[in-house]
Amino acid sequence: MAQTFLHTMFGPGSRALQEIAGSRGSYARMEAQAGEIDSLGAREDEFIAARDSFYMATVSEDGWPYVQHRGGPVGFLKRLGGNRIGFADYRGNRQYLSTAHLAADDRVALFLMDYPNQRRLKLIGHAQISEDPADIAAVMPVDYAAEPERAFVIDVVGFDWNCPQHITPRFTEAEIRRGTQPLLDELARLRARVAELEGEKP
Repeated sequence: MAQTFLHTMFGPGSRALQEIAGSRGSYARMEAQAGEIDSLGAREDEFIAARDSFYMATVSEDGWPYVQHRGGPVGFLKRLGGNRIGFADYRGNRQYLSTAHLAADDRVALFLMDYPNQRRLKLIGHAQISEDPADIAAVMPVDYAAEPERAFVIDVVGFDWNCPQHITPRFTEAEIRRGTQPLLDELARLRARVAELEGEKP
């Protein structure tokens, strides 16, 4: 668990429950190693670049949590250098929930899921919304037809890799097709061979 994520997310209540559960000692040792802001590295880069969706949580002006699903082509969530990531925001249902929430409180939490490999990356940070053409161009996926309205730019302050327990493997249509294509090719070859042998019968 990365240090800034741990220090940010552990409050008095969770520490008290850790004491009761007997896990407080190990977490206290981790907290004692507090360092600078968690730095995204090559492992996180690779994981972020391979995603085609994620979940983003914001908080309303009344304190209600709101989780939104974001999707796009693989790699639509982009690293922008350092601990900064971003994505293009397209015209949708025009409720503007996340946009309005961030105007009042810029904190966000993201869940990035890799269902086939049962991996999950959690990110926390501060988000800003930009309509600057340069920012939009920086996060716009190549050859994507949708018209962006703005860019979401997030400065990540902490992250954590979760254990695979209870992540149910799920597969996209493309992943299933890649896995079954060799079998389909072999079936076609066998059918062609059967037809060939039947044609040779007197």
